[in-house]
Amino acid sequence: MDKGVSLPLAGITVLELGHTVMGPTCGLVLADLGADVYKVERTGTGDDTRRLKGFGSGFFTCFNRNKKSLAIDLKSEKGKQLFFDLIAKADVLIENFGPGTMDRLGFGYGACQKRNPRLIYCSLKGFMPGPYENRPALDEVAQMMGGLAYMTGPCGQPLRAGASVTDIIGGSYGAIGILAALYQRQVTGRGQHVQATLFESVAFLVSQHMGVAAVSGEPPPPMPVRGRSWSVYDLFETADGQRVFIGITSDRHWKRMCATFRFDDWIDAPALATNQRRIEAREWFLPELGNRFRKLKATVLMALAETAGIPFAPVNRPQDLFTDPHLNASGGLAETRTPNGSMARLPKLPLRLDGATLDLRHQPPGVGEGGRELYRRCGYSDAAIDGLAAEGIIDIS
Repeated sequence: MDKGVSLPLAGITVLELGHTVMGPTCGLVLADLGADVYKVERTGTGDDTRRLKGFGSGFFTCFNRNKKSLAIDLKSEKGKQLFFDLIAKADVLIENFGPGTMDRLGFGYGACQKRNPRLIYCSLKGFMPGPYENRPALDEVAQMMGGLAYMTGPCGQPLRAGASVTDIIGGSYGAIGILAALYQRQVTGRGQHVQATLFESVAFLVSQHMGVAAVSGEPPPPMPVRGRSWSVYDLFETADGQRVFIGITSDRHWKRMCATFRFDDWIDAPALATNQRRIEAREWFLPELGNRFRKLKATVLMALAETAGIPFAPVNRPQDLFTDPHLNASGGLAETRTPNGSMARLPKLPLRLDGATLDLRHQPPGVGEGGRELYRRCGYSDAAIDGLAAEGIIDIS
């Protein structure tokens, strides 16, 4: 955004006790919107995601921009007192520890609310209060329990989605709740307890399929074998061995496709005149459509589809998005530093406010980077801060 324009959450102080994806996603949304988000980490090594390999190696880079770091030994008495002093100055606390962990540390909602009645305390868990609330949960657990894996894979082969969708959506719902609580605090003067969860997030995602079951009286089949609503909604091979998705979702799409691709024998064919007739004719016409598309290179097929104004898409890999012309031209990527010091262009929040993107203002922090300012606001002198660091209660960088 314009550097002269204040971001919506400027002046809001957030303490984020988040790990892996769900908590850091919630903090990221608030940080990108302008809040001062302080990631609370263990001293010495910091958050585990700084060192994860494989599937998790990008977590820290993706979900911790625009934040600062507080490295505090929360198990020590001095660390506990310091953290309560921070709570007294905070507007929001986010935590996604396991059930009961915050209470065992002494920082449950009740204890924090007594220290700061205006505090908005956001708990991100696996389940809402109920029979499951004390179970440990993971993104994959929620996808399996909530029916998402069933709907994603072929029949009899449940398959988790190819991203941490439940963690990201659950964290985002937490941010929505925090924003609502901040707004209500302007009226009441008091904070409140916000709760968002993995399982209930998945239930909301599959509510469209629950609706199908309720309306039709039939169990919805997994997406790979779902019933046909559209006559063309498929992947097609091209002359150069690529695959392109084409969707024809209206009769206007059909006529524009036939005209643009010069399928003159189909444009007025009675057997293909409506979506329903084309569904009934799929057995013979879809293989023929595939044969016609297979004569074209992917770039030619997509250019014609764009001219026709019909939905289409290449089958991209995540790394293809680094050079995606739209993401780059629209300012949708931010140059972000990784833990090993390299740089990567990663997606910003998919939002614009008054036409402006929410930009990267601070690179993901080092362990303890940026905490001194908040300690000072809590009344600690530089000498006292340096003394705590010397004792190993905090890290400062």
